[in-house]
Amino acid sequence: MATETTYGARDHARAQEGSRTEAMPVVPAREWPAPPCAAGHLVWAETVTGGNYTHRVLARGTELRLTDLRGDACAHLLLYVADRPWERLNVADTVKVQWNAYLGEGRLLLSDQGRVLASVVADTSGRHDALCGTSTLARNTQRYGDGAPQSPSPAGRELFKLAAAKNGLKPRDLPPSLSFFQGVGVREDGTLDFTGSAGPGGSVTLRAEQDVTVLIANVPHPADPRPEYVSTPLEVLAWRAAPTAPDDPLWNATPEGRRAFLNTAEFLAARGHA
Repeated sequence: MATETTYGARDHARAQEGSRTEAMPVVPAREWPAPPCAAGHLVWAETVTGGNYTHRVLARGTELRLTDLRGDACAHLLLYVADRPWERLNVADTVKVQWNAYLGEGRLLLSDQGRVLASVVADTSGRHDALCGTSTLARNTQRYGDGAPQSPSPAGRELFKLAAAKNGLKPRDLPPSLSFFQGVGVREDGTLDFTGSAGPGGSVTLRAEQDVTVLIANVPHPADPRPEYVSTPLEVLAWRAAPTAPDDPLWNATPEGRRAFLNTAEFLAARGHA
């Protein structure tokens, strides 16, 4: 189809309606095949190609499932309270308060106010990281020759800057991030051991415990030793559900977690949320 004229370009663009590619958001999300627990309730369905990013505001109680489709995705994640972005994911507190540096089912993602932003309600991968953060422009330029967003090897922080800007945030609003699907362990001598992926199909499901802004960059882990830039598609699905309730075992799993949930409940109650 000729696109030399405005009319031709318009006709060509309109002809793409309804087309599907491997990596794209699906609108409306309900047209995407949903897991049984989300049937009829999908609010976000997207496949994020390697070296790309996405973002969304999710309501309290929404469940977000990330899936490593081919075994080499790495989902770097930041969370902010949707209408109060100065309250955001605090990785140090997430690790310190729970006495555990390893993410997995039953862990809570905490803000710097001692409140729960999201909880990890399911995990079939077990290869995650709360220690290293994401890649930077300088490091990617050194390793791959470039780290700019439009390059073949974009850095996670550079993609986070773009996602942040689309939500009214600035580079100074970017704290250290968590990452899923590429694991890191700590050896007895304190050095880090990159454990890599658990393989294709691993997933992790988070539950939003407040209204949150979600930023995701799908880029190689900064500790990945491979000389080439390897990053494969990440599936992102979210559906309407309910926040964790006081009678949920997760609420009372640990004294520290219970206090974080109580802090969250008290704050939300003062703002008129049941």
